[in-house]
Amino acid sequence: MRLLHTSDWHLGRAFHRVGMLGAQAEFIGHLVETVRERGVDAVVVSGDVYDRAVPPLAAVELFDDALHRLADLGVPTVMISGNHDSARRLGVGAGLLGRAGIHLRTEPSACGTPVLLSDAHGDVAFYGLPYLEPALVKDEFGVERAGHEAVLAAAMDRVRADLAARPAGTRSVVLAHAFVTGGQPSDSERDITVGGVAAVPAGVFEGVDYVALGHLHGCQTLSERVRYSGSPLAYSFSEAGHRKSMWLIDLDAGGAVTAERIDCPVPRPLARIRGTLEELLADPALAPHEQAWVEATLTDPVRPADPMARLTERFPHTLSLVFDPERAPDDPEVSYARRLAGRSDQQIAEDFVAHVRGAGPDERERAVLRDAIDAVRADEALQEVAR
Repeated sequence: MRLLHTSDWHLGRAFHRVGMLGAQAEFIGHLVETVRERGVDAVVVSGDVYDRAVPPLAAVELFDDALHRLADLGVPTVMISGNHDSARRLGVGAGLLGRAGIHLRTEPSACGTPVLLSDAHGDVAFYGLPYLEPALVKDEFGVERAGHEAVLAAAMDRVRADLAARPAGTRSVVLAHAFVTGGQPSDSERDITVGGVAAVPAGVFEGVDYVALGHLHGCQTLSERVRYSGSPLAYSFSEAGHRKSMWLIDLDAGGAVTAERIDCPVPRPLARIRGTLEELLADPALAPHEQAWVEATLTDPVRPADPMARLTERFPHTLSLVFDPERAPDDPEVSYARRLAGRSDQQIAEDFVAHVRGAGPDERERAVLRDAIDAVRADEALQEVAR
């Protein structure tokens, strides 16, 4: 069976205020053509179909168009909700859509109930594990403490139990939306840390033939059977080095995996350039970036006059301007944003305690801070569900 694995469409998202709907529509057309030309038997979409819980109408219309075009091909599609989606909204009409071959899996309680598709070698069971917000699903899975590893392990126990009851030789595919250990994040993914931990070990998914992951925006191979497709478009300058693609996966009669990357259309290349303003305007080596979307970091010791206007004369698609004069890390003039870069909410809170009190929090106080941060995350998740 030949699968096309994609994820993280983020329909409705902009890139530094540049609307991406046209590029997203081009990607949908590319996906449909790939399905047609490469003889794809099933499409799997591993979450974050939309960029937010209540997407704009134009994004919903594009999603509707994608579903119609896939259904017209007669190729089944299995799709889960991600942490950006409203699972309840995405799942509306799932029963009716399933009759057209569009199988939406947005309910945590249905993790162990597969979509069964068949080829000449028998059944392939597709298990959809939507994004599992630990605080919201821990009771469903009977885990004592909310955590990503605990709820995913419980969901996979249901998958393995169902698979064990099926005829020998039944192959299996799991769709999941999670941060798996070994994956490389980028700046455009929403933080899903709970209890100070975001990642789960890949071993959680043992026992199935292929794991189609979503959430991280870079295409990655964690093992031959566990892969991220990544997002089809770049949504931050941290993805400037990404090769945006989908996975074309062949499952043979015994469940062995063969994978091929299918490149996605690039609306405009990304470039991150750094130096003084005069250097950036004069350096001939930067000529290939003149038509790219540009993030320019200026290292001038004093902010130059009209930097954006001058930059756009050479780089008309400059979208981001960062002022970062070369200074020692302990220089009091180093920007607040730079001091916080790469630090988690927990670390920032602990640093604040140390700054105010003169000493950092002890282990009990760290636990209080961690629980408070988790409670805010859980409350935000509940509010999204209620919208």
